[in-house]
Amino acid sequence: MKLVRGAWKILVGIKDGLVLIAMLLFFGLLFGVMSSKPSPAAIRDGALLLKLDGQIVEQPEEADPFASFSSGSRVHQFRLRDLVRALDKAKDDTRVKVVVLDLQSFGGGYPAAVDEVANAVRRVRDSGKPVLAYAVAYTDSGYRLAANASEIWMSPMGGTLFMGPGGSQLYYKGLIDKLGVNAHVYRVGKYKSYVEPYTRTEASPEAKEEVVKLYQVLFGQWQEAIAKARPKAKFADFLTKPDQVIAAVQGDIAKANLQAGLVDKLGTRLDFGKRVGEIAGFDRSKPAGSFNTIRYEAYVEANPLPTNGDAIGVLTIAGDIVDGKSNGGNVGADTVNKALLDGLARKKLKALVVRIDSPGGSALASEDMRRAILEAKAQKLPIVVSMGSLAASGGYWVSTAGDVVFAEPNTITGSIGIFGIIPTFENTLKKIGITTDGVRTTPLSGQPDIYGGTNPQTDAIFQAGIENGYRQFITRVSEARKLSPARVDEIGQGRVWDGGTARQLRLVDRFGGLKDAVDEAARRAGLKPEDVHAEYLEKKPGWLGKFVEKVIGSGDDDDDASSQGSDALSRMAAERRAVFARALGDVKRIGTGAAIQARCLECDGLGGASASRADLKLMDFVLARAAQ
Repeated sequence: MKLVRGAWKILVGIKDGLVLIAMLLFFGLLFGVMSSKPSPAAIRDGALLLKLDGQIVEQPEEADPFASFSSGSRVHQFRLRDLVRALDKAKDDTRVKVVVLDLQSFGGGYPAAVDEVANAVRRVRDSGKPVLAYAVAYTDSGYRLAANASEIWMSPMGGTLFMGPGGSQLYYKGLIDKLGVNAHVYRVGKYKSYVEPYTRTEASPEAKEEVVKLYQVLFGQWQEAIAKARPKAKFADFLTKPDQVIAAVQGDIAKANLQAGLVDKLGTRLDFGKRVGEIAGFDRSKPAGSFNTIRYEAYVEANPLPTNGDAIGVLTIAGDIVDGKSNGGNVGADTVNKALLDGLARKKLKALVVRIDSPGGSALASEDMRRAILEAKAQKLPIVVSMGSLAASGGYWVSTAGDVVFAEPNTITGSIGIFGIIPTFENTLKKIGITTDGVRTTPLSGQPDIYGGTNPQTDAIFQAGIENGYRQFITRVSEARKLSPARVDEIGQGRVWDGGTARQLRLVDRFGGLKDAVDEAARRAGLKPEDVHAEYLEKKPGWLGKFVEKVIGSGDDDDDASSQGSDALSRMAAERRAVFARALGDVKRIGTGAAIQARCLECDGLGGASASRADLKLMDFVLARAAQ
């Protein structure tokens, strides 16, 4: 028995030793992967490949380490400031022989973000460095980027059709009535259209009027940008009579694009790869058409943000504004406030820039963030607001904390209004024979009663609360913009404005991007812009998420393999799929979000094929259930 016990102890010791070695190897690998950063010297001559197989966003969602290994939808997101920095670095980098835009799977972005990247592409081209773009079919936002390239390539089996902003919006009133759901809506703002899908079967004339004006301005800006970038391109007929243009070439869309000067070359991806190889050099270790490649993520890591000089804090508020912590693409007040207050306590900031890219959300969370920003003002720091693609409703609410507000001409802002929706199911339950009863000690006992319905006292209190919230919104804007409350109410009422109109209305002060805002913050702090750096105050991604991103990668290493892209018609269908995903997300937000919200409906239809990871995941779940 002693021999058996001794042998068992040896085996247990060997097992423990193997487990310890395995753990050491795992954590060693983890440390190596997370700490490895390519140095500038590791970047070799070649083509900087921007395989934009996803969306351009202000702040990427933190990777879900478990969803990354699943077969569900995984939306790749590109941080706007990283893309712009990489392009500006590449412009003067002799190792970058050519910039390649792979736009086949481009997921789009809001107009202001796409414009900023397009302008950076143009700076590369104007420097004399070639920029080559390729896709089977370009979307509107994809072509906005490609138009600034030196050469636009497209598959001869593909073709580009321009859609312009707009399309169908789902209205749920008919379904709600059939199900017996009673949507109690409390709102202020004649043009606050976010609640209309739940109260109407079609858009109100007022809402449609505002959307048409906004879309006309933004689409006009798109056309002007394309005409400036490709002055010889004849794209007007593709906008007004595309059927006649395509019929004239017997359905050969690619041929029509080439004849109109929208593209320069028709060729396969192999042909395109050979053309890039002529400039950047061929990678002989890979199949034909492979070229020497500088991968985007390695290039960004090798060119980090500057850290010299005094620190100007940059607080990013990007995504739907929610109570609590940030998650799944939403921006939570608790997370933002902690990042800000920690930065004020430890970073020795000289000024604060608040970068907003949000359609709004919870009114409570918006006010919480505004008050936290005022803490910086209490510390005598200049506060500059930089509006990105969106700063509407709750996003605009937060902006009222700034001393000066920057926006782009195609920033979407305004939407000064507030609403609340509470669904109750008393009629739904009656349809299946369920009724409710009970005792109440006050008029508010058990209210709002989702089973038995709200009572007049509850409705009156909620409506009064919404009206009080709107008065607070009006007051914040009035004090910040030095406008009378009556004037703010006149330009408010839920109206959505482009940045150019917002400047005329004095809702913003100046045109400019994030760099302009940082420079202005430096000057207000008595510093020279060249003597400061941006210190981003944001939650750092978790170690597991960073590890997964490092291991899985972004997918841009397949530079010699084509994206399994679609033709123009398939791309159009894919964009509608994203619209459906966003609609499902809207339903979920109404059912689970804050009771009082300041959010913009019009903003959702302008971000290209943009649906959050959470929305796509919800859609996949719904479709899977429907197929069972």
